[in-house]
Amino acid sequence: MSPSILESATPERAIVEVTPAGRPALRRVREGWQRFRRHRTAMAGLVLLVGLFALALAAPLLTSHNPERQSLSVALRPLSLAHPLGTDHLGRDMLARLLYGGRLSLLIGFLAVGLGVVIGVPLGAVSGFQGGLTDLVIQRFADILLSFPGFLLALSLVAILGVGLQNVIISVGISAVPSFIRLVRGSVLSIREQVYVQAAHAIGQRRSVIIFRHVLPNAMAPVIVQATLSLGFAILVAAGLGFLGLGVQAPTPEWGTMLGEGRQYIFRAPGLTMYPGLVIFLAVLGFNLFGDGLRDALDPRMSRA
Repeated sequence: MSPSILESATPERAIVEVTPAGRPALRRVREGWQRFRRHRTAMAGLVLLVGLFALALAAPLLTSHNPERQSLSVALRPLSLAHPLGTDHLGRDMLARLLYGGRLSLLIGFLAVGLGVVIGVPLGAVSGFQGGLTDLVIQRFADILLSFPGFLLALSLVAILGVGLQNVIISVGISAVPSFIRLVRGSVLSIREQVYVQAAHAIGQRRSVIIFRHVLPNAMAPVIVQATLSLGFAILVAAGLGFLGLGVQAPTPEWGTMLGEGRQYIFRAPGLTMYPGLVIFLAVLGFNLFGDGLRDALDPRMSRA
């Protein structure tokens, strides 16, 4: 005789039977992708970003010029077959410098935002979950950072640390930290009151395990959106530092540094500033459009609708 319903309803089986009540993760991803595809401006941003990444990665295939090689005999040449975007004041090929500079500018953006996530997300999670004095100290730290405009904070840090690629990444990354602290703290304050978190407390799990296994995974959706939007901000701040001569140093190609070098020749050769300014604009626009669509795709209210 088969076991009765009561006999088969062990605690372990009951948990298994209740847990799948939510939609499978694969189905949620599929529905999120469908919402994202219907967001036309987000798809335009995605296409724009894919194009920029493809051009940067394919730089050796698209040009044979060395982006750092100088030749004063061909300085400030107009558009030609040999130099599709002309040359700069030192005879360097502009197309090569834009393509290879895109690699560095995008790398700075990703590393800086990654640094902001690595520092800001754990601090925000601990702040929201622990509360008390810990929350007070972390939030006052975030308030101090937020009291500076983002670019001014990065500029101040570069002035302290010195110029160079590594210091630019650190400075831009730290300027992104307070936004992640506040965002994650707000999410954790609501998540820590959920039943599954209280159940984890009841069975005696350590706080660190609860935070990183149960709380943080459920707070990552807004973090992903914020990180995407922060990429455009990071590229813009790094370009601003390069324009002021405090970012990546010449002759290394970087969009902001190219802007700063070309401003002296803006009337004689406007392309020296127009081309890097245009690609910076397209990169920031692409990340903003993509992040906006990603926010709508991951919004739970959009899912219920």
